[in-house]
Amino acid sequence: MSLEPFQQSAALSLGVELELQLVNTHDYDLAPYADDMLRLMKKQALPGSVVPEMTSSMIEISTGVCHSVAEVLGQLSLIRDALVRCADKLNIAVVGGGTHPFQQWHERRIYDKPRFRELSELYGYLSKQFTIFGQHVHVGCPDADTALLTLHRMSRYIPHFIALSASSPYVQGQDTAFDSARLNSVFAFPLSGRAPFVLSWSEFGQYFEKMTRTGVVKSMKDFYWDIRPKPEYGTIEIRVFDTPLTVERAAALAGYVQALASWFMQDQPFLPAEDDYLVYTYNRFQACRFGLDAIYVDPATGKHMALREHILHTLHQIERHAEGLGAASMLQTLRDDVRRDHNDARWLRERQGQERLLAEVVRQAARRLRGQPDA
Repeated sequence: MSLEPFQQSAALSLGVELELQLVNTHDYDLAPYADDMLRLMKKQALPGSVVPEMTSSMIEISTGVCHSVAEVLGQLSLIRDALVRCADKLNIAVVGGGTHPFQQWHERRIYDKPRFRELSELYGYLSKQFTIFGQHVHVGCPDADTALLTLHRMSRYIPHFIALSASSPYVQGQDTAFDSARLNSVFAFPLSGRAPFVLSWSEFGQYFEKMTRTGVVKSMKDFYWDIRPKPEYGTIEIRVFDTPLTVERAAALAGYVQALASWFMQDQPFLPAEDDYLVYTYNRFQACRFGLDAIYVDPATGKHMALREHILHTLHQIERHAEGLGAASMLQTLRDDVRRDHNDARWLRERQGQERLLAEVVRQAARRLRGQPDA
């Protein structure tokens, strides 16, 4: 099987996907209402799409192709508002966050769709444990080789994305001591991790053909890499973000990706190298475990520094690009949060420290997604 051609897309265009939790309003556990939500959402005239996910207590929303973070936020807000209206009719709630804090994986139901059934047969219990919730950001690339170059440059900033979006400290009622425990579940899949280091589409095609010949891979969907090319869209897709608790933060994170990609494409600040990946897994672990308190090892110099300092330095480097894209104010919110050492994982822990009841934390998180002030 040969690799499909890389389609043309507008450079720096954006698409955002958010996987969201459906919970009942009795004890705020996950509830299998995906079919009902999809039925109600079909009646809404909205941008993007709303589709099922692996288990029946999940739903995925997507924007259409956007060209600014303001457009991303506008579309996510419209879809969110429609979701909330539909959820209210069903007496359920929609929640962000990378994991549900206390759901039990064995109680989940696989959504009745051929691909999900196939994955369930292949991966067994891992499929139900994949009831985790992420944000995916697509950024448009002018051609295939630029896409691969941007992908490998972006890999140095994977710890930034993890720490800024981290919202999964709790799993099955326990504080995991990770800011992002969600990514530990992703790592269990055999084709997760990083993309191979190739910088031309012809080389990537050769790799893809080798993998399909083994029978392990049938399409690009079989790769669960942290960043993967999406040739049918003309994008690269960054997949390490936990779903944030608000659509505003989701849009800000997309703005960060867009400004980084602009810096890479216009200024060519560095050339990626295979040796960048020597510290990749360590940096990824640090960000998952400690969030903004992580240590970051610079792949080029080997220097150790606080991850928050590397994020702040990077935000300064891309400031001009953020301003040109109309993303400066959203990136300022990220900068402010880094300076006060705050992410969604911190918010969830603070709420649990006050309430001592994870169901109440989920209820308050549902209010946050609706755009309502903290109760």
